[in-house]
Amino acid sequence: MAKTPNPSSRTARKSSAGLPINIGISEKDRAAIADGLSHLLADTYTLYLTTHNFHWNVTGPMFNTLHLMFMEQYTELWNAVDPIAERIRALGHVAPGSYAAFGKLSSLPDAPAAPPKALEMVRILVEGHEAVARTARGMLDLVDDANDEPTTDLLTQRLTVHEQTAWMLRALLQE
Repeated sequence: MAKTPNPSSRTARKSSAGLPINIGISEKDRAAIADGLSHLLADTYTLYLTTHNFHWNVTGPMFNTLHLMFMEQYTELWNAVDPIAERIRALGHVAPGSYAAFGKLSSLPDAPAAPPKALEMVRILVEGHEAVARTARGMLDLVDDANDEPTTDLLTQRLTVHEQTAWMLRALLQE
């Protein structure tokens, strides 16, 4: 016979449906992880917007190469935001979803008002991917200590993408 979760335990919290959340991660840890993931979501969305902006506005001799590369990158970033937001929800917290919230949470600056030259776009995106990697990496100890394997897996996947993308973009800047 299955045991009913103890709503008074420190790992249980009422969900929006009124059911306790008792997944083996304390409320304190779930709140801290959700907060970190909210920062990751904001960074990812901000980088998505910047990359899409650069896709629209790139010019010069590398136009075709960069236009296509930026499209691949913004598509990957767009597909990444949903799993991050859904993990926040699975932990029992509300995912941020407004420009105002993302502006407060993101470690990345907004895209420049005037489109920069093509190689400056590449440099900005390298810095953006590295910043998102730092945000993800900064959570690893917390999620490891909380035994939160799904978030560890998500972070590992994001780190792989951002580090590889930064490397590929950085290669364009080398002579």
